[in-house]
Amino acid sequence: MSVNPQRPFGLSPAAMFRSAWDNRRLIWQLTKREVLGRYRGSMMGLLWSFLTPLVMLAVYTFVFSVVFELRWGPQPRRKSDVAMMMFAGMIVHNLFAECASRAPSLILSNPSFVKRVVFPLEILPLVSLGSALFHTLVSLLVLLGFSLTLQQQVHWTTMAMPFVLLPLVLLTVGLSWFLASLGVYIRDVGHTIGLVVLMLLFLSPVIYPASAVPEEYRIWINLNPLTFIIEQTRTAVLSGGAMDWVGLLLFVGGGLTVAWLGFAWFQKTRRGFADVL
Repeated sequence: MSVNPQRPFGLSPAAMFRSAWDNRRLIWQLTKREVLGRYRGSMMGLLWSFLTPLVMLAVYTFVFSVVFELRWGPQPRRKSDVAMMMFAGMIVHNLFAECASRAPSLILSNPSFVKRVVFPLEILPLVSLGSALFHTLVSLLVLLGFSLTLQQQVHWTTMAMPFVLLPLVLLTVGLSWFLASLGVYIRDVGHTIGLVVLMLLFLSPVIYPASAVPEEYRIWINLNPLTFIIEQTRTAVLSGGAMDWVGLLLFVGGGLTVAWLGFAWFQKTRRGFADVL
C-alpha cells in the first residue's frame, strides 16, 4: 500500500502535539525496541547502559584531573568534583549529539515506511529522542550516585531536571525534524552535522566552565543554546544553587517555536520523500 500523495498533513502546533499523542503507544513500542535492540545478543545486555557512563566518568577523572590537572574556576575543587562537572556537561551534549547525528538518516534508513505502508513518519525523530532520553536518564542516575557517594547529599534542585531538559528536548526534536527531511534531499547533511556536533563539544562549556571564556568571546558562547542548559544542569544536580527560572521559561518558549517550525518543515516537504527514495 502506498501513501496517498493528496493526503493533507497538518502543519499547526496542535497537529504536532496531536500526532505525538495519537501515536504514543507506537512511539513507546518503537523506542523500547530500539533500546533493547542496541544491546540484543550481548552477554551483559542493558547493564552496558550503566557501565558505559561509569567508565567514562572514571576516564574523565583520570585524564582531566590527574593528567592535565584541570582546575574548575578560581576556587579549588576535588578531582572528583571537576570530573562530575564535566560529566554533567557531557550528558547534555550527548543527548543533543545522538539525536542530531542520527536525524539525517532516519528517513533514508526506513524507505519501506515511506513507500509501502501508511506510517506516521513524523514520529521517527520522537523515537530517536526517546532512546536518547533513556541513556540520558541512566547517565543522570550514575551522576547522582557519585554525588551522593562523594558529597553525601543530593540537592533538592535535582527535581527541576525535567524542566531543565524540556527546552533542550523541544529544540532537539525540532532540529531532528528539519534534518531528517533535509537529509533525504541533500545527502551531505549527515557528514556536515557530524562535524558540527564535534565542534559543539568544544564550543560548549562541557570540559570547562562558561566563566573561563574570555570576556570578549563570552557573548558567542552564550549564543549557543547548550551553554545555558549545561550550566543549569550543573546548578540543579551538583551545586544546588538558585535556578534561572525566567531563563528556563524563555528557553521553553524558544524550544516550542523551533519544534513547531521543524515539524511544519517536515510535514511540508514529506510529500517528495517517495520520489527521492
